[in-house]
Amino acid sequence: MPYWRLSGFYFFYFSALGVLVSWLGLYFKQIGFDAAQIGYITAIMYLSRIVAPNIWAWAADYSGQRLWIVKLASLLALISFTAAFFTTDFWWLALVFLLFSFFWNAALPQVEAATMQHSLGETSVYSRVRLWGSVGFIVVAIGLGPILDVTSYWWVLPSLFVCLLGIFIFSLMIPESQVEVSNEVAEPLLRLMMRPRVAAFLLVCLLMQASHGPYYTFYSIYLNESGYSGTAIGLLWGFGVVCEIAVFLWLHHVKRHIGLRHILLISFSLAALRWLLIGFFPQQVWILIFAQVLHAVTFGVYHATAIEMVHKFFTGRHHCRGQAIYGSISFGIGGALGSFYSGLLWKQAGATMTFAVAAGLAFFAFIIVAVFIRPGNSGDVVASGPGQ
Repeated sequence: MPYWRLSGFYFFYFSALGVLVSWLGLYFKQIGFDAAQIGYITAIMYLSRIVAPNIWAWAADYSGQRLWIVKLASLLALISFTAAFFTTDFWWLALVFLLFSFFWNAALPQVEAATMQHSLGETSVYSRVRLWGSVGFIVVAIGLGPILDVTSYWWVLPSLFVCLLGIFIFSLMIPESQVEVSNEVAEPLLRLMMRPRVAAFLLVCLLMQASHGPYYTFYSIYLNESGYSGTAIGLLWGFGVVCEIAVFLWLHHVKRHIGLRHILLISFSLAALRWLLIGFFPQQVWILIFAQVLHAVTFGVYHATAIEMVHKFFTGRHHCRGQAIYGSISFGIGGALGSFYSGLLWKQAGATMTFAVAAGLAFFAFIIVAVFIRPGNSGDVVASGPGQ
């Protein structure tokens, strides 16, 4: 496995994500955007994830040249983003971030699929590579805070540009992996997606990401308006991801004792608790710290488990499209819905009610798993028990 080359890509990719979710909202606020506009432009970025990854994944699955697509998409993301420096007009930036995200979102599903193939589908191996993405997120979340406190949120743009440049450089270093070729007739993709457990799994992934909408769109603004400095905001973001790294290191031990269905149930229940704590206790720093500890489960445990499920559900020629479908439904549709409703509610009903709605979505996902993803046969990836 090309461990360091893949790790370098994850480091810069999630550094870019760290800039986007931790600081971009505060930049938009500085240039005069209101909550609805911030929600709209964030939703636009998520909307591109509905279509873009599937277009690129279709080409990757049938050409077998997934890393060529990663290189091209990384370069075009870098080029398109430079237009963000030209003006602060809302519609211009909406177009810029639509184009940028169309290319940026194309790269990760291909690298996820390649990493899972290199790791032979083992979550423990994937987690050791993926943790470097968490390190990159921490670096920009914590490192930029003190800088932005004494300068301007305009520096969010150059910081993101550097991260995109790093993504492109490491995309050139990743070797093409052997794409699995199957002589068997593949099950039609739509029929596979409509299997009851697969459909339920994709729905709860959508709900989980939608519940993260207020957090990813407004958490930094929420803390800023509650009196926290940029340094404190960065430390809270970074601490949550430190906990995530710890999870990536010992998740494979947990899986020996807890089935994947139970991991989902725990993740959704703790997500509901987390959003209630953040929404009702913004002035209680120790409660916010505990809520960030829960990030280890609501993102770290949940995402690593979901990636493994997708890898096992979507086999052969469906590998890349499976990762793309997961990204489109979860981060695309779910993320867009989350940003859209949080932008509207934040302005009309306030932060507490917005996080309460997020908690409700997570709890609804819990109910779906409990009712519809029941233990089945031993080959059922989602509903399997310990050791599966």
